[in-house]
Amino acid sequence: MKRTKLLAMVMTTAIAATGAVCAANAEGIPAEDLKVGAIYIGDENEGYTAAHMAGIDEMMEKFGLDESQVIEKTLIGEDETCYDAAADLADQGCQIIFGTSFGHETYLIQAAGEFPDVQFCHATGYQAASSGLDNMHNYFDNIYEARYVSGVVAGLKLNEMIENGDITEDQARIGYVGAYPYAEVISGFTSFYLGAKSQCPSVTMEVKYTNSWASFDLEKECAEALIADGCVLIGQHADTTGAPTAAQAAGVPCVGYNVDMIETAPDSALTSSSNNWGVYYTYAVQCMIDGTEIDRDWTAGLKDGAVLITPLNDKVVAEGTQEVVDEVESQIEDGSLHVFDTSTWTVDGKALDTYEKNGVEYISDGYFHESEYGSAPAFDIIIDGIDSIVE
Repeated sequence: MKRTKLLAMVMTTAIAATGAVCAANAEGIPAEDLKVGAIYIGDENEGYTAAHMAGIDEMMEKFGLDESQVIEKTLIGEDETCYDAAADLADQGCQIIFGTSFGHETYLIQAAGEFPDVQFCHATGYQAASSGLDNMHNYFDNIYEARYVSGVVAGLKLNEMIENGDITEDQARIGYVGAYPYAEVISGFTSFYLGAKSQCPSVTMEVKYTNSWASFDLEKECAEALIADGCVLIGQHADTTGAPTAAQAAGVPCVGYNVDMIETAPDSALTSSSNNWGVYYTYAVQCMIDGTEIDRDWTAGLKDGAVLITPLNDKVVAEGTQEVVDEVESQIEDGSLHVFDTSTWTVDGKALDTYEKNGVEYISDGYFHESEYGSAPAFDIIIDGIDSIVE
């Protein structure tokens, strides 16, 4: 069960959260009696799932759980097999079950309705609050914060390329390999772009979608097409090493996702935005042990250690990058910098001062309040400077 940790992760015990809370076992369950289930869309060879696995390992180590207390199901699609997996885990005695992919949610809700004594927790979803089920929960971290910081790293690299005469200001174009045109992906590439733009004002970005969470071939092909279109730096919200592989071959700098891509692209990888899922898994299991309620919608960010960027590749990043990163992270953590500050972006040449979605007003006090009214990303606006190509 134990795997080599992908990143050195900082555990926290006090976690900020949004939304209401849901019922749990009021008496608590001793750690030695606890059984945990996890449902993954991929396996350890795919970055997103590997990050969740590392989080489960962190939780196990924290509470001293042995391998017999955690049942993991890999390569579970976003279809009826997810319900089957959840029901099987419940039948095997799991008191808490985690599902990790967006399309798992409907099937987890189905299982939660049939197993009311089991707590079901779903990453990236949004339907727990409306499900009417006390044992259904959503969780997601503020990865947009880490994406913004990784965008700062990218913007500084673009500036260096301009200063060195490698490109002109109007050639500062980023290519972005996205999975699906969902709010989660749009929020991510927009925050990445805004981070880059905060350092390199002339930057533009082109987004291509693979319509797959994890396809090495499609991600590599998309990155190659973006480079052929004149993109001089590559970012990604896709779960394999396909895009960094293409960037390395083309001699183009890149920013990865989930895991450190330096081994894959030693001459191209700058850093990666990443998640520390161990923060949530430790929190949720602690609730089970204590008999306290699990938050209906949970989220946490940089200041909680729930998101981060991987170590900078000193061989590739621009000089002085670490100092700028430290400053930006501090500003995000103390609230003096808001990633979606409306003074920094426009739509059709105009700033937005209102944006209502599902009856919620997201813009106030000069910024879009991402992940404050629910854990799932809500930002789905295509802003000026970004070409989002849906085929």
